[in-house]
Amino acid sequence: MKELLLIAVSAAIVNNVVFSQFLGICPFVGVSKRTDQAAGMGAAVIFVLTISSLVAELLYRFILVPLHFQYLETIVFILVIAAMVQFVEMFLKKAVPSLYRALGVYLPLITTNCAVLGVALNNVDKYDYGILAGTVNGFATAIGFALALVLMAGIREKIEYNDIPKPFRGTAIVLVTSGLMAIAFIGFSGII
Repeated sequence: MKELLLIAVSAAIVNNVVFSQFLGICPFVGVSKRTDQAAGMGAAVIFVLTISSLVAELLYRFILVPLHFQYLETIVFILVIAAMVQFVEMFLKKAVPSLYRALGVYLPLITTNCAVLGVALNNVDKYDYGILAGTVNGFATAIGFALALVLMAGIREKIEYNDIPKPFRGTAIVLVTSGLMAIAFIGFSGII
């Protein structure tokens, strides 16, 4: 249990996928304009990343390894992620159409979000986690991604009313703010 807690804290805060690994930057910058959209995208990523981590681990351990098809892991993981994103997209279109319209093109982009694929690949290659540890890592990484998204959205809503020099308006101030947030998250590296 202690090991799973360490994995979760490490994935969500210490090794935050956005601020320390710099994965998933496109949706991070694109969807972090409003807090409600960021929270919706974060929830979608939490679902996709958790379920795809579990399914990818199961497929890897029980199909790819026994058949010696480990070289197909990237293709298989992309297919699993695409299926999960399609499920989320159908659900949001039916249940929460306003969020579906607000997320727009960023929802299908979860399929190509390098953070989602990176977690699945790291679980089996870099960390060699088991099924439970890999799923916990996927869930905690998604929580960290959602946290980064919502924090940035809150900051962007506040700096919208500030007097920012013209060259720093728009994406420039977002990138500067992201860099400062990354420095702050590096401060957590002494925890684990």
